[in-house]
Amino acid sequence: MIDKLTENYQNILTALGEDINRDGLLDTPKRAAKAMQFLTRGYHQDLDEVVNGAIFESDNDEMVIVKDIELYSLCEHHMLPFIGKCHVAYLPTGKVIGLSKIARIVDMFARRLQIQENMTKQIAEAIMKVTCASGVGVIIEAKHMCMMMRGVEKQNSTMKTSVMLGTFRSKPATRAEFLTLVKD
Repeated sequence: MIDKLTENYQNILTALGEDINRDGLLDTPKRAAKAMQFLTRGYHQDLDEVVNGAIFESDNDEMVIVKDIELYSLCEHHMLPFIGKCHVAYLPTGKVIGLSKIARIVDMFARRLQIQENMTKQIAEAIMKVTCASGVGVIIEAKHMCMMMRGVEKQNSTMKTSVMLGTFRSKPATRAEFLTLVKD
């Protein structure tokens, strides 16, 4: 796979008018291929592998929040980065997930060609599935290079998306508690 990606990057550079034999570009196609493999490694991960059994019995039924999980993704429309943070909350019903696994789930979906709206939903549904929580809330705030570097070139815009499942959707007080706690 790396050889095919390297060849494709050579073709792209040549099509742009570059000399792929010049000193600064000699290893660029291979480096770019390796970088793209890393940036899209989420395609080669699945939820069970990421969670790796880190679900634990707990009698806690109060909200668990992990906020400011940094994320880096590539938009599927331009393959340009979007960078931001994710806030995840859930209400346990007898099970909690290992703390680092929440960040790993965010990374698994972020490391795919993506749109932020879908990623937000995928993360929420995955957390709900593995924890059997009574509710899950996910908020993502991100800056999109496809809007900053090209097109309208707006440097200070931020996109916010949210998905509320279960009690986060059906109970306004639960949603309000989550939104208040992630504001700080």
